[in-house]
Amino acid sequence: WYWQKEKREPYVKFMEANYPPGFSYEDFGPLFTAEFFDPNQWADILKASGAKYVVLTSKHHEGFTLWGSKYSWNWNAVDVGPKRDLVAELATSVRSRTDLHFGLYHSLFEWFNPLFLEDATNAFKTRKFPTSKSLPELYEIVTKYQPEIIWSDGNGNAPDTYWNSTGFLAWLYNDSPVRDTVVTNDRWGVGSICTHGGFYTCSDRYNPGHLLPHKWENCMTIDKRSWGYRRNAQLDDYLTTEDLVKQLVETVSCGGNLLMNIGPTHDGRIAVVFEERLRQMGAWLQVNGEAIYGTKPWRAQNDTVTPEVWYTFSPKEGRVNAIFLNWPVSGTLKLGEPQAKLGETQVKLIGYKELLKWVALGEKGMAIALPQLTPKQLPCQWGWTLQLTNIN
Repeated sequence: WYWQKEKREPYVKFMEANYPPGFSYEDFGPLFTAEFFDPNQWADILKASGAKYVVLTSKHHEGFTLWGSKYSWNWNAVDVGPKRDLVAELATSVRSRTDLHFGLYHSLFEWFNPLFLEDATNAFKTRKFPTSKSLPELYEIVTKYQPEIIWSDGNGNAPDTYWNSTGFLAWLYNDSPVRDTVVTNDRWGVGSICTHGGFYTCSDRYNPGHLLPHKWENCMTIDKRSWGYRRNAQLDDYLTTEDLVKQLVETVSCGGNLLMNIGPTHDGRIAVVFEERLRQMGAWLQVNGEAIYGTKPWRAQNDTVTPEVWYTFSPKEGRVNAIFLNWPVSGTLKLGEPQAKLGETQVKLIGYKELLKWVALGEKGMAIALPQLTPKQLPCQWGWTLQLTNIN
């Protein structure tokens, strides 16, 4: 897009300097080799990350499908490049080795598809592209791979009526093989984002910082600047584990899910820096998962007295979780939101055996004495959870 359509100078110059004259985008097809792609290893890393679902980009805006689509002849991973059905392989590994829900991202439009461009020229009064390419692909991936999430994207500035989104969704929820398990997002045509859909995504890297009335997802990237793999990325371009834990906690407190994107390489690897981030998230969730999984938003999302404290609520246990991202130097954590009850309220630090001492601060709020721990004794390195029981 930057090179061919917008003709941005750095991209054009890079291609001229590093590829033979007349090299086209299609010439990248055979260079996408995936020789190191090991779906079992991917599944093991995904499981170790503590994630509950995974969404694979089955086709992006340039139209190359990662499965051998009948509707993308000679522009798919079975005919060109890897010569493998990457969707099938990952689906099989995820399902046999993990309990993650398997989802597929699919782009409705394609930047350079002549049929799409023709329809666009006709102000979408004609519908050649959705009827011959986009919709048949959607039916194909649902029937073939039975994904439990359909993550639609790329409306191409066309309305949902052009895409026949309601027709497809009616089939998906009533007649498809995944009708009882499938979940969808909100990107089904102009005007549907953040308004219609199973869960809202609203925009990329969306993190409102306050409670939304509808289930939503913060879809963001570990590489701050890209959704793909960048060979020239610097260490500073990647969010640290501390940054990622903060994103997760803020998102879940406000009723959202976190979809954390990594860009794999052309030869099929999850770069080691991404693997490390994923495994560290998993390590954090091994300790603090009770404050994340199966929780609901509490009446307050963050604290009014101490910044960087976020709340979740565990309905089964009737417990309030206060996740604090900075360990106070004084050793005392002041919370402005919880109303404690003398002789009843109990405070526990996840990963530490003893109950903690606390005092009430007026009608609302409490001061909690944190244990004096050496770095080795800390339950985890980035963000800690207090479990509060019998709180008003």
